[in-house]
Amino acid sequence: MTKKSVLNLETGVFAEVDLSVEEQAEHDARVQAYQDGVFDRTILDLRTKRNRLLAETDWWGASDNTMSAEQIKYRKDLRDLTNGLTTANEVDAVVFPTKPSGA
Repeated sequence: MTKKSVLNLETGVFAEVDLSVEEQAEHDARVQAYQDGVFDRTILDLRTKRNRLLAETDWWGASDNTMSAEQIKYRKDLRDLTNGLTTANEVDAVVFPTKPSGA
């Protein structure tokens, strides 16, 4: 059972007490809700990093510039980075492609 700290106002001393059944149920629901959101948080972080890298290379596609095959592949690999990811562990294992040299 989970404990909570309770302050005795007369003595100024904290005591550890068990949660009530209702408090424990609410605590468990909050923990479960947090755990259920792990994938959403990790994929959002990955997409944010990926989008920043894409934005840094947007100028490669300007009308007065021709992208090399390596630049095209790099940007495609970035865009495809999240395809097929279904768990937070898969997201954590993603390796970003290497930016082409001289770019």
